[in-house]
Amino acid sequence: MTLTPRLTASQLDLDQIATMTGRLAIVIPPSRQLGQAARRINRLTKGALTRFVESDAFEKLETGKARELAYPTGLACTGLLVVKLGNQASVEDARKGGAEIGKVLDETGGTVIPGTLKRVDDLALGVSLRAYAFCDHKGAGAKQAAMDVTFAMTKPETLDIASVDARAQGVYFTRDLVSEPANVLTTTEFAARLSALSDLGVKVEVLEEADLEKLGMRALLCVGQGSVSPSKVVVMQWNGGAKGDAPLALVGKGVVFDTGGISIKPAAGMEDMTMDMGGAGVVSGVMKTLALRKANKNVIGLVGLVENMPDGNAIRPGDVVRSMKGDTVEIINTDAEGRLVLCDVLWYAQEKFKPRAIVDLATLTGAIIIGLGHDNAGVFSNDDAFCNAFLKSAKAEGEGAWRMPLGESYDKQLKSDIADMKNVGGRPAGSITAAQFLQRFVKDDMPWIHLDIAGVASVKSETALAPKGATGWGVLALDRLVDDLAV
Repeated sequence: MTLTPRLTASQLDLDQIATMTGRLAIVIPPSRQLGQAARRINRLTKGALTRFVESDAFEKLETGKARELAYPTGLACTGLLVVKLGNQASVEDARKGGAEIGKVLDETGGTVIPGTLKRVDDLALGVSLRAYAFCDHKGAGAKQAAMDVTFAMTKPETLDIASVDARAQGVYFTRDLVSEPANVLTTTEFAARLSALSDLGVKVEVLEEADLEKLGMRALLCVGQGSVSPSKVVVMQWNGGAKGDAPLALVGKGVVFDTGGISIKPAAGMEDMTMDMGGAGVVSGVMKTLALRKANKNVIGLVGLVENMPDGNAIRPGDVVRSMKGDTVEIINTDAEGRLVLCDVLWYAQEKFKPRAIVDLATLTGAIIIGLGHDNAGVFSNDDAFCNAFLKSAKAEGEGAWRMPLGESYDKQLKSDIADMKNVGGRPAGSITAAQFLQRFVKDDMPWIHLDIAGVASVKSETALAPKGATGWGVLALDRLVDDLAV
């Protein structure tokens, strides 16, 4: 498990600046105005800070970016990081500035002097999110221990450390799950990690294969027929709101490894399919954040955990399976398995818990990457108000999301000659027909959003707030959505 930085806030003491160890970061506004702490640092470094701040290099430095002065004279710190941020910096810029600090921190930690910056919470969140490094399977020399980061402030009580850490821990939990190899994160291990959320007050129930068979979840079960790992559904309930209030339901695809089944994928790049449980990972991270911050809303997270492997018992192209809803599905491509998992869990969520609204998340289609790249998740919805609320939350958290169309005209691509529907509609509009498939398992009066996160769950190069690999996209936006939705 990757540990978030241990954040503390202390009263700024100018006399301690010279002896601060680790990295020392100070926020300087574009106006180049130096506060008390900056002036003290400048004296200690014999004018080095002023020389940099008055240079063309600082002038050209983008807002939210930083430059490090290594082993500065007169200071005990290993490096002085100068972060360019205005006092009224936006949420995005403040987090980016924090990320500039987080990505250079090591086990020695450091001190941040935010000066008169207003959005210190966002600066701190940026520090925590970018300090992430998945090292569970590396040697003893890799960064493992939690680092100490102190925010030296004139009003330390204004930094809400608990809230910052709750959100960071949720993102870390998601990133860890997505980063784990499939031989470690089996369906059984995944369920065990989610069961541990009960220690935070989450009510957790694990439905085993016998339970799923009894419920009629044969669409979900068929995906895992070729694997020795048992298929499961994990239900997580956070009951922080009023008793009897209908919950928001979050549903996640949890394919711990996807070979494609009998419709096997090409060997090149198949190792990336350890992240095909990204939707379930996001749901898990949101539930952890809600529990840590004691959110006053009712939210239920449901994840379908399966492994899609080829063997003599695996589902075949041409087979027909019956969903929990009762509709039959002709399997055209066994690599279109995520929708088979989601359709049963979506139906179960509605039948069992009568939610107020549903959001499902899945690394569902390669087509969404072709359409939107790695900057935006695809957003599909049957309810404009609900969709707009999510898009607003995503924008506020800086998590890219773009609404995609739905329409009855796409349904003809799913028409089957021998069953109620096919599980794929061909290459044209592949992400849209996948969403159309899922919509058939959403009741007419149920507000619903489908998030196709195939392009944003794990990326090949670093982002503003994450190293390359698992991003944790969606945890912050959905956490905010929970609060933004009216009771």
